[in-house]
Amino acid sequence: MTERNRTKYLILVGDGMGDYPLEELGGRTPLEAAATPNMDRVAACGIGRVRTIPEGMPPGSDVANLSLMGYDPRRYLTGRSPLEAASMGVALAPDEVAFRMNLVTLERLSGKRAVITTHSAGDLTTEEGRTLVEALRGALEDDRIALHAGVAFRHLLVWKDGPQGARTIPPHDVLEQDMASYLASADRDPVVALIQRSWDLLESHPVNEERRRKGRSPATSIWLWGQGKPPDMPTFETRYGLRGGVISAVDLIKGIGIYAGLRPIPVDGATGFLDTNYEGKVREALHGLESEDLIFLHVEAPDEAGHSGHADTKVTAVERFDARIVGPALDGLDALGTDYRVLVASDHYTPIVRRTHTPEPAPFAWARRRELSESRRSRPFTETEAERSGLLIDPGHGVMAAFVGGA
Repeated sequence: MTERNRTKYLILVGDGMGDYPLEELGGRTPLEAAATPNMDRVAACGIGRVRTIPEGMPPGSDVANLSLMGYDPRRYLTGRSPLEAASMGVALAPDEVAFRMNLVTLERLSGKRAVITTHSAGDLTTEEGRTLVEALRGALEDDRIALHAGVAFRHLLVWKDGPQGARTIPPHDVLEQDMASYLASADRDPVVALIQRSWDLLESHPVNEERRRKGRSPATSIWLWGQGKPPDMPTFETRYGLRGGVISAVDLIKGIGIYAGLRPIPVDGATGFLDTNYEGKVREALHGLESEDLIFLHVEAPDEAGHSGHADTKVTAVERFDARIVGPALDGLDALGTDYRVLVASDHYTPIVRRTHTPEPAPFAWARRRELSESRRSRPFTETEAERSGLLIDPGHGVMAAFVGGA
């Protein structure tokens, strides 16, 4: 089969699009309230649900996206942060433990309460985040601990012989909850002790003073979580016989791809928020398919909107994903001049009312080129319609074999 005639595969992930009916949306979910003509077009060819979160596992993006890429998270997940380290070009030694290091807004209130009001320090910019990490190096680094700056609020801490089994908590899981009892354990918990060591420096840093002056949330604490050592994963080409690439603003997603042997494809202006470079992502995906068999394109914005708790923002994120990712991608696939298959999915739910991830099977839709060209129908890409179809892929890591096998 020539390269031109080889089937191409495109996976489009709107992170955290799944949600619950909301009173402020007239009893509809954000997917139901949003205008999504392009996802509806794909759904008319086939829609269902995929259980990306195995029973008993936490509903994280690491678990969910490993499943979507065709890897059993029960077998291959060792922790979130080693995946992020790979994306950042940080090679871990066997005795090193990687931790995700968020910059968060932690408010220490009267009565000894401590509350995380935003897990992203109010959408910290990458420049601000890197300036703060550079300052934190002087306060926290030693011969065992190294800090690595990432994107926006997402950074990395590598700890030689670090406490891999320490109790850590994803900050987006405990928004507005009192964390005082957890933070009181510094005398016996080295992770908490390290968190506390960041407070004085961050409190008075000029970046935070300027953010307060502008009415923005300051980054008042680091928050460590998602620790682990590097996984041992077979490559995607070994498993499925396909070469591929991955596009995302999120180090975690790129890191999964790197361990799977997928080529990370950079996109200028990819932010992980509503202002991401949608057009650049689609352009690079289509260009990548000229030489690769499969591209995994991930958009973080719906998930961030779910964590924010703002329904209107999530509707906007879903509509932008549909109009500026799915629609142009379908048009571009038609122009490739080869057979193709496309999969559109939510990796997990991020309900507005919860402001964190939940483990329900997530909606997905898929189609072949021929089906899209011949169909004149549409079917709502919604949670209800996905459940109504009766199609459930469980375990979720089976979705990839079904997709590239043409099921």
